[in-house]
Order: sequence, then C-alpha cells, then structure tokens
Amino acid sequence: MHISSVSADGLIVPGSGGSAAAAAWGALRAEDWPLPVSAFPGDAALVGGAVRDALLNRLGPAPDLDLVVAEGAIELCKALSKRYGGSPVVLDAERDIARLVIRGWSVDLARREGPSLEADLQRRDYSINAMALPLAERDRLVDPHGGLGHLQSGKMVALAEANLLDDALRLLRGLRLASELGFQLESQTAAWIQQHRQQLTGVAGERILAELEKLCQSPEGHRGLQRCLDWGLLAPWQHNGPASAALEPLSWQQAEALGLRAEEWRDALPLARMAAILDGAGLQQLKSSRKLQQRVQRLRQWQQRLGHDAPESRADGLAEPERLKLHRELSGDLPALLLHWGPDPVQRWLERWRNPEDRLFHPQAPINGDQLQRELGLKASPQLGSLLQFLMLEQAFGRLHDTAEALEAARRWLKRQEEGTPP
Repeated sequence: MHISSVSADGLIVPGSGGSAAAAAWGALRAEDWPLPVSAFPGDAALVGGAVRDALLNRLGPAPDLDLVVAEGAIELCKALSKRYGGSPVVLDAERDIARLVIRGWSVDLARREGPSLEADLQRRDYSINAMALPLAERDRLVDPHGGLGHLQSGKMVALAEANLLDDALRLLRGLRLASELGFQLESQTAAWIQQHRQQLTGVAGERILAELEKLCQSPEGHRGLQRCLDWGLLAPWQHNGPASAALEPLSWQQAEALGLRAEEWRDALPLARMAAILDGAGLQQLKSSRKLQQRVQRLRQWQQRLGHDAPESRADGLAEPERLKLHRELSGDLPALLLHWGPDPVQRWLERWRNPEDRLFHPQAPINGDQLQRELGLKASPQLGSLLQFLMLEQAFGRLHDTAEALEAARRWLKRQEEGTPP
C-alpha cells in the first residue's frame, strides 16, 4: 500500500453543462485512448468515475473508462478486441457487462439499464457519479441529479436510500469518496450511511478491504477512517477494541513534520492507518493477504508493547534480545511505528534506519549457516539456528566486525554449550 500523490489540481467545471462537457472532453484527451471514439456505437456514453474525475481535473494517464450502450455490450467488447487487440473479459453475462483490457487501459462496457440514459443514471449511488457524456454529442453533459452543482459545492449526495441498499458497499464508498475529494456528506446521506451500517456485513470481505485500502492510501484518509470508526461501520471486524492507536497523528503533514521523507510516509501511513482500525483477525475475516495480516499484527503488537506514553523511552530501554526482535520484525516497516513518537527520537532512529549497513536496524547474521557448517563441522539443527541468532545479536550491538571474529565467537559459544555454561 502506498499513499496517493497529494494533488493541488482543482475543479475545472464551468457553470453550464455545455461548457462543462467541453472542459471534460479536454481533460479526457480521447485522442490518447487505446481505441478511437468512432469505434463505439452512436448511443454509447461515458459514465461514472471518469466523468467525475475529468470535471475535477484529477484523471490519471490511463483512467478506467466505463461506457454504457443500448444493447450488446459483450458482443461489442469481443468485436473491439478482434479489431483493436486487447483481452475481452465477461464480467456479468446476465447483465451484459464486459471489460476490454488493452495496452494498460481498462474499458468497461455495459448494457444500459432502462429505456434511456437518464433512466440508467437513476440507479447509481451518488449524484457526482450519475453524470454521462454521450460520445456522439461532445457539447452535452447528461446530469439529471445535479451532480455538476454538487461537484462545485463539494457535496456528496446519495440519489436514494434504496440505491445505497442495492449494493451496501456504496455506504462505505460514500465515506471514501468524500474523504478523497474533501467533500461534505449531505445530512440525509450521512444519516442513511449510519442507519444501514450493519448491511456492510453482507458485502464480500474483499470488496470491503479494497475500499479501506483506498482510504488508507488517500492523503486525508485518516479523517475518513475516523468517521468510519465513529459511525461504527467497522465494528463487525474489530475483535480487540476499536483501535490500536490514534488516527489523528496519521496525516502526511504530521509525518513530514516528524522528518519522514515523502517516499517513507507514503509507505508508512497506509500501514499505520490500517493497524489503527483492524487487527490481523479482522483482516483475515476480510480475506486480506497473509502478508498484510502479519505486517499489521506485528506493528500492533509493538505499539502495545511500547505503550502510548513515551514509547521511544521504552524502546531505547529494551533488553538487547527484545531490541533485536523489534528491528527484525519491523525492519522494513519501522517508520510506521515512529509516527506516534516525538520528533527528536524519530530523527535519531530514522538516521540509523536509513543506513542499510546498520546491523541493529537491519539485522542479519555476520556469517550464513552453510559457512558455519563447513568451517565448524556443524549439521543443520536447532542448535545452528540458535548460534546464528547469537551471532546476529553480537553483530547488531557492535561486538563483531568481520567473518573471522564471527567464527571465533561461534567457537566460544559452542564450547560454552558443551560445558553447559550460559552464553
């Protein structure tokens, strides 16, 4: 997970639908699409996030394109693949939805629902997602629910309560989009989200997790996550209390104030935010990767081990084996732990962590197991593992400097083992 780039781009939407349509097409740069606009039927229209993001001037270089056609979306997708290349994927045969993956782009095609484009837009979640650009009418923005005005005023407005319940993930998506865009949730929309939060338990865990990961990666995502906690949206997946650490300090501005570089906080913040809202068991329930579960669980365990008051002092005071364990378990994720510390210890720890040759902050044994077996006649065994751990500790705290010293220390350790004396 990585934090998205912090963008200063703003609205490009003028006051009228016609001028807004022209501005949106300028942002969409259809000439760069992987297939020409003329390849689509005359009734095709661009809908959804691409329209919204074009009007907000926040499109990436290859935005996902969602188009609706009157009929035959799957057949159209296959025909476009034959003519222009790419791989067609049927997403929903019953509803006639397919995707064309072509040269790094994703083009979704769906049969229009209802007798008109306006009827199709009526079934969508939020007004800012219920706008369309007919491909054959470059001067027309279809906006039956005031989405353009809501973009201009910075409001998230649900079309209807029933629309949110048609797919309960829309409840969480509204919070996520509001956070990403810096929008305010309209009061009735906010009430519906809170009222129906239990409906999220019927949504596939992977889909819930995808929205949470987007929130964690959003520059201001900590605010949206805090609202999720305040409104109880995540309670079904929280097994050990509401949060392991406060979300308030987990902003990119605070991370920069502590001295983290952009490339550091872009990795650290999403992990720290995820650990603040869910534990490993909750992530397992949401079908996350085992790697993410382990990273989150290790971070939470060390946060709890060091406590909330002066954790840096407790970290500095750890016994050598515990201190080594901390750095082994958090070698790549240490900045996520430091986000709740004071600036002076953060700078001190970061300076060492940034040095890949620092053998405490990036532990490794000074000699590998194969060489120990060759040089000392050892066999693979638990004893060999314990010896490697001992040598790693000695090197981490500056008592070993080269292979010769490591071998000599290994011989002394083995002798003490034979004699039954403590290492």
